[in-house]
Amino acid sequence: MPTHKAVQVPEANAALTVVDVDTPSPSAGHVRIDVAACGVCGTDREFHAGHFPGLQWPLTLGHEIAGSIAEVGDGVEDFAAGDRVAVGWFGGNCNRCIPCRQGHFMQCVRMEVPSWHYPGGYAESVTVPATALARIPDGLSFVEAAPMGCAGVTTFNGLRQTRAKAGDVVAILGVGGLGHLGVQFARAMGFETVAIARGTGKAEEATKLGAHHYIDSTAQDVAAELQKLGGAAVVLATANNAEAMAATVGGLRPAGELVAVGVTPENLPISPLDLINSGLSVSGHPSGTSRDVEETLHFAVLSGVRAMVEERPLAEAAEAFEAMDSGKARYRMVLTV
Repeated sequence: MPTHKAVQVPEANAALTVVDVDTPSPSAGHVRIDVAACGVCGTDREFHAGHFPGLQWPLTLGHEIAGSIAEVGDGVEDFAAGDRVAVGWFGGNCNRCIPCRQGHFMQCVRMEVPSWHYPGGYAESVTVPATALARIPDGLSFVEAAPMGCAGVTTFNGLRQTRAKAGDVVAILGVGGLGHLGVQFARAMGFETVAIARGTGKAEEATKLGAHHYIDSTAQDVAAELQKLGGAAVVLATANNAEAMAATVGGLRPAGELVAVGVTPENLPISPLDLINSGLSVSGHPSGTSRDVEETLHFAVLSGVRAMVEERPLAEAAEAFEAMDSGKARYRMVLTV
């Protein structure tokens, strides 16, 4: 059987190691992808630490995958060898369970995630369900497409599924791996865009990304500053900090929305009274389906939105992971094959 290089973690918190693994042909309903690029996401650290249930070691990380289809399994009719595709957090669904039949594909009871349910994209090859595939449009390279499978679709979907309209004030909490995309998407959607971050170090960059306003949460009252602008229709919270999220609620306009996409186990310190009087809402947003990824990629081509990335070869996956884990990455690390 042919083999390919993959980066494996033998057990929780162990070192990332490049190994040779078998390259089987895809089973029915699946395709095999020659990986060209794979993003290094903050959630990868949670897999590396063993924080997800049912993980099977050794583990191959990576759920921001872009490449070309190499082989197609039986029953796959809509994709062919040579097609350029991306795979994100949404790694396939069953189309049979009640959530799927209701159209809630992200809540599929059998939903698969690369690296959790099958080997991920820190590899030369990956085999995935055909339901996970998003076509990459002309105008995007594999490196540009890869981060859109998770970071891109999360922020794009998180904004477009709100009630905000062009011209409304929309704030992005955090200007990091997710937030720098959120600022760009918000500006491209026609919102009056506010970037919120700690300190002044990101003010200039946030402006270059498209922010009309910048709030330093260490020196300014975030809620008061948002109210000076008329109140935010939406705050997209990309920062992994529940207290910082809660501090924005007072800056929402009547019927405003706080949308959480930054992952944290902390409880949100928000009183129901904070929500009731002004009719505010708080919601979480879970990435997006393969079709959502396609629409994110298409919008990126139309708007010019791009992730700011640092590229590393697959052999330097451990170094790329460390850069992400330590916060040194600006703003997304992408492995290339």
